Amino acid sequence: MEPIKVQSEGGLNVTLTIRLLMHGKEVGSIIGKKGETVKKMREESGARINISEGNCPERIVTITGPTDAIFKAFAMIAYKFEEDIINSMSNSPATSKPPVTLRLVVPASQCGSLIGKGGSKIKEMRESTGAQVQVAGDMLPNSTERAVTISGAPEAIIQCVKQICVVMLESPPKGATIPYRPKPASAPVIFSGGQAYTIQGQYAIPHPDQLSKLHQLAMQQTPFTPLGQTTPAFPGLDASNQTSSHELSIPNDLIGCIIGRQGTKINEIRQMSGAQIKIANAMEGSSERQITITGTPANISLAQYLINAR
Repeated sequence: MEPIKVQSEGGLNVTLTIRLLMHGKEVGSIIGKKGETVKKMREESGARINISEGNCPERIVTITGPTDAIFKAFAMIAYKFEEDIINSMSNSPATSKPPVTLRLVVPASQCGSLIGKGGSKIKEMRESTGAQVQVAGDMLPNSTERAVTISGAPEAIIQCVKQICVVMLESPPKGATIPYRPKPASAPVIFSGGQAYTIQGQYAIPHPDQLSKLHQLAMQQTPFTPLGQTTPAFPGLDASNQTSSHELSIPNDLIGCIIGRQGTKINEIRQMSGAQIKIANAMEGSSERQITITGTPANISLAQYLINAR
């Protein structure tokens, strides 16, 4: 099959970015031993392939480049996944080969064009490529993107991705897109002796995160000496421990994630940070809510970190 060249005004090949959502195991397969597989994919396709950081169960793989480079990278990923399926089948009694499945992350404002009037576009894609295509009904958490799942034989998937790219180029996203960022594995964090640990299985593993640094800050009661005083009269009760307030504005649609069901999350943040946190009532005509955090500078910075992490 000849890759479709999507021509732009100047007859140039258009640069496009496609985002894929993958599980850790799939990402490991793409990276390969010492990063050899992804290096080969980058060199042979000519596309930029970036993999999001973090010890998340899900990762985002971003592929950027001219359309033909993207199709080459996609083909390499689809064939790699097929190879993984064949390898896993050699040890299993299953006889029918499961399809290769890829999940794209697409701005919700473009999903209407992918589905088409009354589902006409998506039906046409399924019929012409032989791939299964499904657009998720709900947006991915804290984003304005939806997952589009494509499954089938590698050849069918590649054809389907080409058609999706054409639609995405013909109808660019409307308005601002809030990209989906996978959440870190939500292992509970325990503080002990100024160090944060996450529980993984039966073990507590030191948590190399800013959390532990912020927690140490909050626990250190040996702050700076106030000006004009060489030794504080009461160690731990001087300048840097004075309480202050800090205000944040949070969009209405994100406030629910911070409060949690029946206030569980906000109470957790209050307990972990030691700060007082007040959420103002919704103001008419305003798309944001004010949050006031009161406490020592260390309490405030820990509370802010926890709120942003939500």
